[in-house]
Amino acid sequence: VVGTILSGYLTDKYDPRKLLFFYYGLRGLSLFLLPSILFSTLHPSTMVFVIFYGLDWVATVPPTLMLSRAILGPQRTTVVYGWVFVGHQIGASIAAFGAAVLRVHFGDYAIAFYISAAMCLVSAYAVLHIAKGKTTAELRG
Repeated sequence: VVGTILSGYLTDKYDPRKLLFFYYGLRGLSLFLLPSILFSTLHPSTMVFVIFYGLDWVATVPPTLMLSRAILGPQRTTVVYGWVFVGHQIGASIAAFGAAVLRVHFGDYAIAFYISAAMCLVSAYAVLHIAKGKTTAELRG
């Protein structure tokens, strides 16, 4: 909740594309580090990851909503975002299944974390190109 509220505030102040770049980039970097900080007992580095990931988890919602509204119009935003949410759930299901297959095949989840991290970094780059011709003021409507 804290991450979402803070992200909503930041979305009102800054370009949502840059915020998404920052969120996805940091999420990707944290996922690359995750296999090296997982221990069989509770460790401070694991707690730092948990706190960071918790703050970052839903932080993408406000800037994504703003971009959806700016590109597709306020009339379509709710329906489009509903489909974004459905797509996210389908992707999460596929990712969970894929991670399980990788775990069975390789013996741990490290490769799944690395693939997820790489996808976050690609997404971080891609969001900078959304509505490229529009200024931040135009995105706000």
